[in-house]
Amino acid sequence: MTTIRPLTDADLPAVADIYAHYVTATVATFDETPPGVEEWRKKAGTGLPFLVAEVDGEVAGYAYLSQYRPKPAYRHTLEVSIYLAPGRTGRGLGRLLLGALVERAREASARQLVAVIADWGDPASARLHAAFGFEEAGRLKAVGFKHGRWIDTMLFQLDLG
Repeated sequence: MTTIRPLTDADLPAVADIYAHYVTATVATFDETPPGVEEWRKKAGTGLPFLVAEVDGEVAGYAYLSQYRPKPAYRHTLEVSIYLAPGRTGRGLGRLLLGALVERAREASARQLVAVIADWGDPASARLHAAFGFEEAGRLKAVGFKHGRWIDTMLFQLDLG
């Protein structure tokens, strides 16, 4: 059974473990050192939605909203982040998390949602966001260097106004 629910403090080690996989084994994130539980606690403490997908009592993925940029004029624009545990992709969890997150963004009176997606050859994330109405808004070429290669990022945007 799958449940989408708000993050609890007890979920933070699983969140840190899931993200560590993406940091060390992929170019899906440009972090090069996995953040620890305390750093995740700070991210979760912003007051913005942070959700987990729980499958049979285990955290199988998570999604959260963060401020897109720190300057005050960006306060109505939020960035979407979604990560699934290895072995849990392709089962609809990302769709459930993103759907719930978009709804929470509307409830929080967000005007725009932005997804920054590393273009590393797997179109799954871009397809997922497009299915929810996100449109590609631009590309930044060769802005990240990780695991010996240059990576582009694609900017996707959803207008909630």
